Amino acid sequence: MPCTQTIDAEWLSIIYGWIWGAPLLFLLVGVGIYLTVILRGLQFRYLKYALELVFFPKMAKGGKGDISHFASLMTALAATIGIGNIAGVATAVTVGGFGALFWMWVTALIGMAIKYAEAILAVKYRVVDERGEMSGGPMYFIEKGLGWKWLAYAFAIFGAIAAFGGGNMLQANSVADVMRCMFSIPSLWTGVILAAFTGLTVLWGIQSIGKVASYLVPFMAIFYIAGAGLILVLNYDRIPHAFAMIFSSAFSGQAALGGFLGSSLVLAIQVGVSRGLMTSEAGLGTASIAAAAARTDHPGRQALVSMTGSFLATIVMCSMTGLVLAVTNVFGTVNSDGKLLTGAAMTLAAFQSVIPWGGYIVTVGLILFAFTTLVGWAYYGEKCIEYIFGASSVPYYRAIFTLIVIPGAILELDLVWKISDICNGLMAFPNLIALMALSGIVVSETQSFLKLLAAEKQ
Repeated sequence: MPCTQTIDAEWLSIIYGWIWGAPLLFLLVGVGIYLTVILRGLQFRYLKYALELVFFPKMAKGGKGDISHFASLMTALAATIGIGNIAGVATAVTVGGFGALFWMWVTALIGMAIKYAEAILAVKYRVVDERGEMSGGPMYFIEKGLGWKWLAYAFAIFGAIAAFGGGNMLQANSVADVMRCMFSIPSLWTGVILAAFTGLTVLWGIQSIGKVASYLVPFMAIFYIAGAGLILVLNYDRIPHAFAMIFSSAFSGQAALGGFLGSSLVLAIQVGVSRGLMTSEAGLGTASIAAAAARTDHPGRQALVSMTGSFLATIVMCSMTGLVLAVTNVFGTVNSDGKLLTGAAMTLAAFQSVIPWGGYIVTVGLILFAFTTLVGWAYYGEKCIEYIFGASSVPYYRAIFTLIVIPGAILELDLVWKISDICNGLMAFPNLIALMALSGIVVSETQSFLKLLAAEKQ
């Protein structure tokens, strides 16, 4: 049985092209630049303090909420750090050359301002639901901040669909694909086992999801970074050349090499921007749903924590993958069938070329990344469903979400991939419109928080 299969869906590809085309990319980048300017580069000025809040929990202040700053960020990172950090980077450099990695960095840095704004609004406009839990995110700050309930419902509907598609079935399918190809384990068995672990995690709500994410996300990140770091240490003499190649091709494109046909400057920018937005999820609004659950004394403090998600997911994780690909010389090579290596196959080849057991690092990383993405999106989907149907629908949602994992592991999901990507794009539009309309609130809340910080230092 082949490890990958495709279904022709040209009409969905056309819709995808419309949604993820120039208008959305320009809107995302434009909003990011605008927020960076009006916030005076806050994501750069306060990055150190934000990272201290993440890694030194004692610095955080008490407040209302369901989970800690750290657990909130780990829940968001659980959904953000995924297969794209392994396979997506390889795909980006295959299409746009290594210059695409530079534009991923740029996009992630301005995307931090977007994530900051999303989180500060999510905490400000969050509510306590019928079960006594915090509920927030774009659907709430769109309704409460702007009064546009129809737009809030639109976001929630797209978010719920994306949770079942890209957040659930595609992750289950990716794990099943890896287990079948590497260990010959039937997809049905993988689906059943994965559903069991998912159920144990999501059926108890955000407290359980946050606890699992707090342990699993740091472990999987350190595990993968350690493997990539070992490769970079063994090839330390090639690192300067790798950076030189990234920066030079970022402004001039990259010439053909081996099976790689070359890329233009425009293509490097387009691919880098789109991949940077997808790997950091800046602009989608989903991470703010987890931010709303955090215990915090001020929306600004949690917003700083939330914005580090873009930094950690793209600047750190994606850079490790990109540098490994650059120093191992697998770029532009072909497999035994004469096909250009790309995606997870390229990353796998890069690790195996240096470490005999390197393939297992990528395999374990893919499995853990996919599972944590699944449980992170379970919470996002839960809050979207709760907004639409009320708190009484949550137990049914959790049960259905768990069971959907099984067919997700065994079905051919090319159509689901495209539908999920389309819904992700459609979520971005109402979220970005709201961020622009509420940017004045973002600035006023930020000024209030910075005064609080100044008083604390005195």
